[in-house]
Amino acid sequence: MSKNPFRYFNTSPEIIRLAVMMYVRFPLSLRNVEDLLHERGIDVCHESVRHWWNRFGPMFASEIRKKRSQSMRQSPQWRWHLDEVFVKINGKQHYLWRAVDHEGEVLECFVTKRRDRKAALTFLKKAMKRYGNPEVIVTDRLASYRAAMKVIGNEDRQEAARWANNRAENSHLPFRRRERAMLRFRQMRTLQKFVSVHSSVHNHFNHQRNIERRTRFKDLRHAALVEWRGLLAA
Repeated sequence: MSKNPFRYFNTSPEIIRLAVMMYVRFPLSLRNVEDLLHERGIDVCHESVRHWWNRFGPMFASEIRKKRSQSMRQSPQWRWHLDEVFVKINGKQHYLWRAVDHEGEVLECFVTKRRDRKAALTFLKKAMKRYGNPEVIVTDRLASYRAAMKVIGNEDRQEAARWANNRAENSHLPFRRRERAMLRFRQMRTLQKFVSVHSSVHNHFNHQRNIERRTRFKDLRHAALVEWRGLLAA
């Protein structure tokens, strides 16, 4: 029997889950979350929210990712979109590699200092190990993708046409909004940790309300919230 991860905390698991969801899902600062919880009659310090998301955020994301990756591996992967986001950490340029599927769901995020073949190869191997090999990989015209895919042996599956990668470009927007709210990042490991948690939480609550009927969207949203409240339940 696994131990209860909340056993050393006086705050209830329901409040911890709510605080982590508010901070990661929405573009709020730690003090914004503290104020919103205070309006609900919950008195916590913003440093407690920081500790909770650092402690439980990766646990929640891992459980979500495990369920979604198992279901995705059972069905063939059709099309992936790969792109890089330029992120500055302490004034130095870094690169956030991101892979999304044809529906815009974030599959993998990986932070590096370079945009060379080695970085692209590591990123592709991480994504394919978890989700399998897609039929088509859409990229921009960065030469590192082609060089890495030659090593893997699937360069014939690459597609690099103009405007073909808009799906990946649009998927950067939630992360960019969150980055501005956090006033950027100061360490690579902090960025890697946050984007891994943020992508899993975003996928969990993203139900494409623009293509779903209102009643269907409400059912999906309620199911996602119920599943979130059951994460790491004893």
